[in-house]
Amino acid sequence: MKKLDMVIKNGTVVTASDCYKADLGIVNGKIEVMGSGLEKYADKVIDAEGKYVFPGGIDPHTHMDMPFGGTFSSDNFNTGTKAAACGGTTTIVDFAVQPKGKSLKDTAKIWREKSDNKACIDYGIHIVITDMNEDIMNEIPEIIKSGYSSFKLFMTYDGMMVDDDTLMKTLTKVSSNGGLTCVHAENYYVIKYYTKKLLDEGKTEPKYHAISRPDLCEGEAAGRAIKLAELCNTPLYIVHNTCEASASEIARARKKGYPIMGETCPQYLLLSYDNYEEPDFNGSKYVMSPPLRDKKNWPYLWEALKNNTLQAVSTDHCPFFMEQKRMGINDFTKIPNGAPGVELRMPLMYTYGVLERKLTLQKFVEVTSTNVAKIFGMYPQKGTIAIGSDADLVIFDPNKEVTVTQSMLNENVDYTPFEGFKLKGYPEITLSRGEVIAKDGKYIGSEGRGKFIKRGVPEII
Repeated sequence: MKKLDMVIKNGTVVTASDCYKADLGIVNGKIEVMGSGLEKYADKVIDAEGKYVFPGGIDPHTHMDMPFGGTFSSDNFNTGTKAAACGGTTTIVDFAVQPKGKSLKDTAKIWREKSDNKACIDYGIHIVITDMNEDIMNEIPEIIKSGYSSFKLFMTYDGMMVDDDTLMKTLTKVSSNGGLTCVHAENYYVIKYYTKKLLDEGKTEPKYHAISRPDLCEGEAAGRAIKLAELCNTPLYIVHNTCEASASEIARARKKGYPIMGETCPQYLLLSYDNYEEPDFNGSKYVMSPPLRDKKNWPYLWEALKNNTLQAVSTDHCPFFMEQKRMGINDFTKIPNGAPGVELRMPLMYTYGVLERKLTLQKFVEVTSTNVAKIFGMYPQKGTIAIGSDADLVIFDPNKEVTVTQSMLNENVDYTPFEGFKLKGYPEITLSRGEVIAKDGKYIGSEGRGKFIKRGVPEII
């Protein structure tokens, strides 16, 4: 056998379908061989005895360096991807938001300037269309060919929302050219009605953000988007499902055989409306859209992951310092929407999913990595442990116990919504394309080493 660059020995390899003991041999950043007794073929050897070896996590929903209400999310592509690596995530797919009057090509260029030579892990980019016209519609095929094969549309927010007609035209154009449309599903008019009513009544605290966006507001929009996709005979992916009201609409469509997919996030599985009641404006930490829900939704969402109603777990990572959050001290509508989460996704899902027997080990890998790679056109380069796949790997210590504090994390923000959470199981070493980039919660890789992933045709699962 030829010389190997590195061997990971004695680990328990876990994929979406298997779990077995094996050594992994790496050459030129890819998995070259799997077997036993490989250490004699390499000078660099990592002993993973007693550890799991997972495919690197893939977070399909992040917002690095994103403009919002006169400020920017506090993690850029450098700081945010370092945090991701420390938490076992080796690939992100971020959202490039189209500025008014700019083409989709311009939008991609703006985000590539933010990310190229700055990201420390590999990254793809979704294109968010906010200013649709005929020229923009005609750009879609070329953008897909350039490796940006997924698009996001908002059903709410002034200046960003699209009407049903535009959504149907986009679904058809994107699908017919081999791409995938994603939607943020909330009913614009419901939110507008409740927001005006609450502000007129002098109700300005953070909790009213959640009250202004009830779960049926999300469920209605999800159901409408799904029905429009059914009319167009196209697939659809619904981002950050928070509740039974929306996920049940996906379940209904999938039961009928329609290609509708969706994701949820750790915050919707582990946090609730109760967090908005925290005193001293601390409820603003949890102001995100859609908002946290009543905890009665938790069992439904866990079951939705288990039974493949929902296919993926993202974070919607979009952090803001508390000083930024205070922009809305007297008006909940001015609180920047978003929270951190990219670093804790994998250990949270392991502790509260696998250890609490809501997810099997294989399902954990599926929803945090494999399904994402398939849905967003990166499989099998990413998302699995197989000969020829990128050596994006996480050596995960199932016995390491951690109590979460903001100070232990690498996210560029002054709080974590998961403060005080107890974890059992944490990433020990993260490898990206065969390079050790994080160890024991610290980033040790080179700067700006991440590569743009030109993504292919989405897989419907």
